[in-house]
Amino acid sequence: MTLSEYKITCCSTADMPAAYFEEKNLPFVCFHFRMDGVEYPDDLGKSMAFDEFYKRISAGSEPTTAQVNTQQYMELFEPVLKEGKDLLHLTLSSWISGSINSANMAKIQLEEKYPERKIFIVDSLSASSGYGMLVDAALENQEKGFSIEENVKWIEENRNRLHHWFFSTDLTSFIRGGRISKVSGFVGQALNICPLMNVNTEGKLIPRNKYRGKKQVIREMVKRMEEHAQNQTQYSGKCMMSCSACEEDARKVADLVEEKFPKLNGKVQINSIGTVIGSHTGPGTVALFFWGDERTE
Repeated sequence: MTLSEYKITCCSTADMPAAYFEEKNLPFVCFHFRMDGVEYPDDLGKSMAFDEFYKRISAGSEPTTAQVNTQQYMELFEPVLKEGKDLLHLTLSSWISGSINSANMAKIQLEEKYPERKIFIVDSLSASSGYGMLVDAALENQEKGFSIEENVKWIEENRNRLHHWFFSTDLTSFIRGGRISKVSGFVGQALNICPLMNVNTEGKLIPRNKYRGKKQVIREMVKRMEEHAQNQTQYSGKCMMSCSACEEDARKVADLVEEKFPKLNGKVQINSIGTVIGSHTGPGTVALFFWGDERTE
């Protein structure tokens, strides 16, 4: 099967730069968020710049999000099928969003209309640039000549080797969203506690440890990479990060990673956490993504 015979698609919540989608000719569909009574598309910072978005949250705005509906997925998928290509769509983790259900509904309807085409919907079990990193791997597989079936099999067998580690210095949004209890959150804020979290095998964000201050949590985050990365400090794969209005903190993590892992495939890529994922994390969140051993819990 040649590269042109199937198309990979994803959602805006992969949190990769707009230039990446353009360079890869990667179709995507936008989630939406509502802020201060107005609805916006999660369109990679075009409708609302990331700086403005996080400034508004810091000033008290409380954005809410909306998942992609079936019609929007049909509008993403159908042009690909009309071109005579098969389709592989990776979704945001099903624990974070039910959008995979809408994608599957679109698949059912379009399979009836295009019975000769293959449509695969795959749960990434990932979020933000971790999701983007899995999409990137799928695109690389396609360039290597993987058939659509081979690529789906590879993704399903390897998605739990993609590690996601997060910390946040501002727990307000995590408390509001119920990801951290009010008592733990308020005590944590008062004591300058930074929880270290990761994504488990179900694609769910889990608080793992608590550390006092940014310096300690940054060291501990990089230690997790030393423990879990493929070939540990000899890791030669890609490493990506995303952050929400705290690039200085992300840069400290990236510098330490580049120091500890001299064989990295290029520099650490730092992206912005987009407006939909950022509606739930708020400002002050740093996330680290890398390939390693299989997530087991």
